Amino acid sequence: MKRNTARRATAAAVLTAAVGFSPLVAAAVPAQQTAAARAATGAAAAQSDLRAGAARVDITPAANPEYPALGEYEHERLNVRAIVFENQGVRAALIGADLSGIDEAVWADAVQRIAAELQTPVENIVISSTHSHSAYPAGPSDPQAPRYGTEILADKALEAVRAARAELEPAQVGYASGSADLNVNRDALDPETGRWTQAANLDAPADKEVAVLTFTRPDGSPIATYANYAMHPVNGYLSGAVSGDFPAATSRHVEQAFGDDVVAVFTQGASGDVNPKWLRTGTNVIASRSGAPVTGYEEVREDVEAPVRNGEVPAGPADPAVLRQLFDYVQAAGIVLGEEVIRVMSHTEPLTVAPTIWSGQDTATCPGRTRLDDAREGVAGEYEDGPDVDLRLGVLGIGDVALTTANAEIYTRIGLRVKEDSPLTKTMFVTLANGRAASGYVPDDESFSHQTFQVLGSRLKPGCAEDAVVEGLADLVGEQALR
Repeated sequence: MKRNTARRATAAAVLTAAVGFSPLVAAAVPAQQTAAARAATGAAAAQSDLRAGAARVDITPAANPEYPALGEYEHERLNVRAIVFENQGVRAALIGADLSGIDEAVWADAVQRIAAELQTPVENIVISSTHSHSAYPAGPSDPQAPRYGTEILADKALEAVRAARAELEPAQVGYASGSADLNVNRDALDPETGRWTQAANLDAPADKEVAVLTFTRPDGSPIATYANYAMHPVNGYLSGAVSGDFPAATSRHVEQAFGDDVVAVFTQGASGDVNPKWLRTGTNVIASRSGAPVTGYEEVREDVEAPVRNGEVPAGPADPAVLRQLFDYVQAAGIVLGEEVIRVMSHTEPLTVAPTIWSGQDTATCPGRTRLDDAREGVAGEYEDGPDVDLRLGVLGIGDVALTTANAEIYTRIGLRVKEDSPLTKTMFVTLANGRAASGYVPDDESFSHQTFQVLGSRLKPGCAEDAVVEGLADLVGEQALR
């Protein structure tokens, strides 16, 4: 796939003048500068206008006596985290919540309140969820779970933003990336039936990049980090237990590594067709809840999950010993991913002391469809024409770094193209951000032939969304970066 070299070259020329170095050659800068160079960078940051602050606010729901928590793991706590930064009077905020999703109405309420608090455009605010399937979603108020209605998320996100703003201090910012082989594509053909199903497909693409944006003090100590990785947090799905899954474990591992003097926000990359490579422990928990045999082998997740998901068998509390194995694995995944985040943070150069803050949003509209059948997967879906579907696209720029966003679950090939076609080489793609589209999953054109539940349930007609997202974000980055 060809890079958009002309657009990137033009953007590079403008940004070189703005921030003092070219985004197209930043990768050639040595991973570690000399002590003198670091000192010079720190001295410049002390005189710069960039300031940053961060905060973390607990949003863990009250314990359910029917499903007692183990209370032994950091990822059993849910948090909303905020990073606030400003330069030359322009403010922005990055907010991440340990929730499965954030409904459109919830986002709209929260972002308006935060924009008013910071006196900044809504385009300068990114609110995303980690997408943990064992955390409660932030949807409309439910009398049984009022903590997760509009009022609680907006209140807690605003609380985090206010706390972060109160901590504003001189800062510098840098972007770098690493990799982690924890994920796997989950669209696979069943070897026995020949039909599409959910299973590890090692031959299909999964984005391994761990992208990290880091704010530090002039002395190099971290203020906050904003990390991105593509992997569905489904380890604790149907476990009956509250957990922020590996994203929460990752964030807490990074934070504790620095004595809780840093805030680590986790964001989802293009993970619509990507699962953790290992689901054995989570599958065993589901089996223990339904009375199915728990063996040492990896069981077929769909076979164990379906009776519980469909309510065909009663599901009681999980065996604590089996649940502890799951939580140990979640913790281990968080440690491994967290260590990669820390490694990337440790070698992030160069650091920018006065980045321009820029942003933009747009809407991509594609033809929609309405499904007429209810098969889970493995068959062709039946559809009729439906309403058009809007996808909210955005970009928040920090100097030569573009944080691109989409309010849906995006497939891998689209995410790879977004980063490949962006005019800026330092491009992060944050999904499940700034609301929730009515589209359901957003498959790439090739994957629309997969008869998986994600594709069958998508409200998008094939042939539009992939190019609309990729080209829409590339245009946004190019237009806003060159203003």
